[in-house]
This record gives sequence, C-alpha cells and structure tokens, in this order.
Amino acid sequence: MHRPGHTIKAALFQAHSIAGLVLALVFSLIALTGVIMSFEDEIVDHLNASIMQVVPRTTPALLPDELVARLKVVPDAGKVAAITLSSDPSAAVHVRFARDEQGARPSSLFLDPYDGHVLGVPRGEDFFATVRMLHRWLLIPGDAKGWGRQITGVAALSLIVMLISGLVLRWPRRASSVKMWLRPNLGLSGRGLHRSLHAVIGTWVLPIYLVMALTGLWYSFDWYKDGVVWLLSRPHEAAAKMQPKHSRPPGHREPAQPVGFDRAWSTLRHEESGGFARAQLTLPAGPGTVMRIRSWPKDSALESMRDEFRIDAVTGQVVSAERYADKTLGEKTIASVLDIHRGAVLGWPGKLAFMIAAALMPLFAITGVLLYLSRRKLRRPAQPPLGRLVPGE
Repeated sequence: MHRPGHTIKAALFQAHSIAGLVLALVFSLIALTGVIMSFEDEIVDHLNASIMQVVPRTTPALLPDELVARLKVVPDAGKVAAITLSSDPSAAVHVRFARDEQGARPSSLFLDPYDGHVLGVPRGEDFFATVRMLHRWLLIPGDAKGWGRQITGVAALSLIVMLISGLVLRWPRRASSVKMWLRPNLGLSGRGLHRSLHAVIGTWVLPIYLVMALTGLWYSFDWYKDGVVWLLSRPHEAAAKMQPKHSRPPGHREPAQPVGFDRAWSTLRHEESGGFARAQLTLPAGPGTVMRIRSWPKDSALESMRDEFRIDAVTGQVVSAERYADKTLGEKTIASVLDIHRGAVLGWPGKLAFMIAAALMPLFAITGVLLYLSRRKLRRPAQPPLGRLVPGE
C-alpha cells in the first residue's frame, strides 16, 4: 500500500511533466520574446537619438492642434490618436496614429515642436510591436480579444503549478543545506547532469518566474485583474476601476466639430503647475469628448510613476484625476504591474536579472524533454538478442 506522501508526489510529478511537455514550446516562445523586450526603451532611444532631439529655440513651441494641422500635408498621414509632449525644450514631439479601416496602425512620427517639421519615423517600433503581440497573444488573430490571450494565461497558470510542484518534488532531506539547494553537480553526465541542471537552476529562477507568472495573469484574465484590484485598492477605488469605462459623461451631446488637444493641454498645464517631464494626450477612441492624459513628474524613475487625468476636450473640465503620490501602497502596486513583471522596479539590475532568467527557459524545456525520453528508455522492456527464439514462436 502506497503512503499518502508518495501518492501526492506521484500526482505532482505527473502534473509537472505533462504541463512541461505540452507547453514547453509556448513557455520558450513567451520567455524569449520577453528577453527581446527587456531593454526595449533603451534600444529604441539609442536607435532614434538623432530624431528625438532638436535644437532649442527662443520662439515658443507650437500648440498641439497646430502641430496636428501641419501633418495634413504629410502624405499617407493617418488620423492622430495620441501626442506626447515634453517640458524639455530640446525634446521632439511624438505623434501616434489610430488604426485604419483594415486594422493596421501607421508608423508613428517625431515632429519638431517649433515648426511641425517631420523629423522621421522611429526605427525599431514596428519590430517591437510585432514581438509584443507574439509575447502577449502569440500573433493569433483578434489580439487581446482572440484566443491568444487565454492561451498565454493558461500557460502562466501552468507555470505556477510547475513551480510549486517542482519545489515539492526536489525538497531535499537536508533542507537547510545551501549547497543542496543551489549548487549543481557538474561532475555528473547524462541523465544525472540533466536532472541537476533542471532542478538547481530551476531553484535559482523560481522567485522570478513566480513574479512573472502572477503579474502576467493580469493581462490574460479579467477575473484575475478584478480580484487583484479588489484586494489591493481602497473600496471606492476598486468599485470605480471595475465599472465599465465610459468615453464621456452621461448627458453630453456630441461635439459639433472634431475634438482637439489644445483645451485639455491648457487644463493639464494648470493642474500640473509643479511641472512635469512629459505628457501623453490620447483622444477618445469613440465619439466622446473625454480625453485620457498621462503625465510623468520630473523625478519619475519608472513608467508606472505617473498621474492620470480624464479631461473634457471641449470644455476643459477635469472629469477625474489620479495622482500617483496619493495612491496607497496597494494601488501603487497595481499601477506598477508592468514594471514588476519585467523587473524594472529594481532598476537596470532587476531588468537584467529578469532577462537572464527568461533566457534560461529553453534550458528547462530541453532538459525536461531529455529526462522524459531517458525515463521512457529505462522503462522500455529489454529486447531479446537477434536470432534467439522467444516463447510462442
């Protein structure tokens, strides 16, 4: 009769093996695309340094609507969706476009803030956009509304199961021995070496993989996101975040003319009287008039350390304002999900550690498959030598 502990370990071993074999390719694909994106910001900034800066002038910079108006003479320029402006007089203006009728998004542009002259199309942007879609949705049609989102979510859940089961399965008898936990036995060969690398290096990266999986679920399942918001936000904030988003306040009539940026831009500068490093103004996707604005303070060290506003582009009225400094620790954690997911909360050493951990994922896929094949070989019954009769022949 088997002991309960043995039965539980056998079940965990089966779950660990099946999940690993079925999703090995998906794990490796998601991990390697994450490696590519680890230092995306730094790479893109380096590639486009020549078009992201201008010579400061004494003349005042153009207002956002005037910049957009001057784009009309640019061939094949699409409909402007968002514009990013900076308080740095030497920084170029970044313009993003909405998707066209075929669902394609034209490449963004950098503009001279003083005369609206097009400085160029950023290099690397389309490449990283494709890598991001592969990382999040596996390039499956439908993007966030397709099956790719659910598949990557299932992969994240499976990774959590594998991490927990792997930890239980390799728990040594001398659990207090650091050497047993963290030192691979490189003197072994074959199956023994594969097992040592799989188990020990897996222990090294387990905390990072767990963080990646838990934060990755945020982008796959709404029920998970709602649960995290409910757990970490103040009750009224959680209720507001889980409400369906409205593009404009109820009762507002449609604007008689296209929505512009200037009124909201003026309101933002009044609201952020203390100054800001840069601000991104995004037009409403639908027929509403409420514009989303993100503003990064000058001392902002992370992408998540930003203030968010909803401003009516016609009246200039502030509909809502969320300041990062006013958030609770839990709400700051929610705002920082992406920075936590890629290790940016720990600075460049954290991003490097997360990148290396992700790059090691194929090692577990390869050693896991090799261990599976070696187990099958050991279980295979011995074949009789050629020429020897066996019973029944």
